[in-house]
This record gives sequence, C-alpha cells and structure tokens, in this order.
Amino acid sequence: MDYLQEQTLSCPYCGESIDVLIDPQDAGDQYIEDCQVCCRPITINVTTDSMGNLSVSAYDENDVY
Repeated sequence: MDYLQEQTLSCPYCGESIDVLIDPQDAGDQYIEDCQVCCRPITINVTTDSMGNLSVSAYDENDVY
C-alpha cells in the first residue's frame, strides 16, 4: 500500500511555499489545487523518475507545459 507523500512547492503566482499531499498512484496525472495563501488555481503535474521518486511541478493557468 502506498501512502500520501508531502511535497513542498512554490506558488507560481505569489511565490509562497505551500505543502501538498500527493498520492503516488497519481503519477502521470495533473490536477488543480488552489494556493493556500493567495487562493489562485495552481496546475500540479505529478511524475516519477526512473528510480520511482515522485516529482511535482506547479504552473499557473496561463503557462504552457
């Protein structure tokens, strides 16, 4: 059983560090979560590297990725 992992990322709008809980089964997915500081929508991409480590990227709604 996989457990939720806490990841810290920077909001692309206000720059504040925020913590998000990531389910390892969400690797390869993206979702939208509001910033806990400025309340703007952040697109979050969840990926894994070749070693199986989770990686989280944050984009604003106007970024192309």
